Amino acid sequence: MTLEMQTAESGESAAASIEKDLRRAIIELELLPGTRLSEQDIATRLGVSRQPVREALIRLANSRLIEIRPHRGTVVARISAKEMTEALFVRQSVEIAVVAKAAQNFDAWQRKRIASLLVKQQEAAEKLDHAGFREHDEAFHIAIATGAGVGIAWIAIADMKTHMDRVCNMTLQSEADMARRVREHQAIMDAIDAHDIEGAKAAMTTHLGSILDDLPDLETRHANLFI
Repeated sequence: MTLEMQTAESGESAAASIEKDLRRAIIELELLPGTRLSEQDIATRLGVSRQPVREALIRLANSRLIEIRPHRGTVVARISAKEMTEALFVRQSVEIAVVAKAAQNFDAWQRKRIASLLVKQQEAAEKLDHAGFREHDEAFHIAIATGAGVGIAWIAIADMKTHMDRVCNMTLQSEADMARRVREHQAIMDAIDAHDIEGAKAAMTTHLGSILDDLPDLETRHANLFI
């Protein structure tokens, strides 16, 4: 992986910027599970002191994306199917409640924004633009929570969903895979537009649950990446 120091956002510390870049690389599987991470090597490549790198690694360890093993080194954590399933349970509980609320009343401006996001996501699928697709995918879920008036719900699950994201990225390898996700998003919005609470809950359940359908096959094909 080519690691470069990105321009920090306003008010963002060096540690936060490094953490964001490493988190993205881990989630997008540029840094595969089991990869060794050297605090000194990262600091040298980024042209920073070891302190912000150390802080970034501690934060990632707290999110269980890396393992800091005294006297043995730091490595990217392998994917735990159990942990991912538990994270999915929590995410489903939150997002199903969110779409139920969204189906009752939804902000018109956010609805227009979502229409634009779905178009962009479809375009990203056709171009096999994985990074763009994932960006629009997350924006879609954030917009639903915001449009339902419970934006804080996304904040509550943002950290734990990273354990699902690595598996999600393994399933989005073709245009067909990504197009299916877009159709699932559209089904969610169709139910919200129709004020169909049960339909919205069912569509979200199907959308998030499809990740588990792929899990056994992924564990078999990529056994070295899982615990």
